[in-house]
Amino acid sequence: MDINMQKRNEVLAQNVIKGLESRNMSGYYAADREAAVKQALELIPEGSSIAMGGCTSAHEIGLIKALEDGNYNYINRAKMSPRESLMAAYDADVFLSSANAITSDGVMVNIDGNSNRVSCIAQGPKKVVFIVGMNKVCSDLDAAMKRARNVAAPANAQRFEVKTPCKTAGKCLDCKSPDTICCQFLITRYSRHKDRIHVILVNDILGL
Repeated sequence: MDINMQKRNEVLAQNVIKGLESRNMSGYYAADREAAVKQALELIPEGSSIAMGGCTSAHEIGLIKALEDGNYNYINRAKMSPRESLMAAYDADVFLSSANAITSDGVMVNIDGNSNRVSCIAQGPKKVVFIVGMNKVCSDLDAAMKRARNVAAPANAQRFEVKTPCKTAGKCLDCKSPDTICCQFLITRYSRHKDRIHVILVNDILGL
């Protein structure tokens, strides 16, 4: 990444963190992937049960490997039925996620097909830790919604065996396809529960 973009991201991250704090959420800046893993592990006590809803960013920074190699109870949903993994996630000590987009003042946008991820963000797990690349930061809620729908969703559609208009058009067509992955939209603008939501902003391009 260009050094000037890195500097810009560092300054912007501080504004996002201030916005998160005003919304009763905690924000952290990580200069790189290694720093992001270190910060995440400081937020996750050893022995914790940890669930995830398909957070590619957590894999990309090496956090999942660190959890699997360490003294943690990482809940691997690939080894469970969808219902079993969802119930385990609701009862987990920590839930890992990313955001499809986040505004410069700390509002997060997430879209789901099965709502397993957005439902756990909204309620259930004792703590939610977000891993968010600075490429996800948008100027305002309108821009965040547009990114979630026209960048994140069409890109995510490529990962799955689905037949949606966005998969071939590369942009949202507001479809009602039986395969749509845009069933639930979650806007997280405030956390009623202090110390529940933690957002690690990584000065890197992560996720979709």
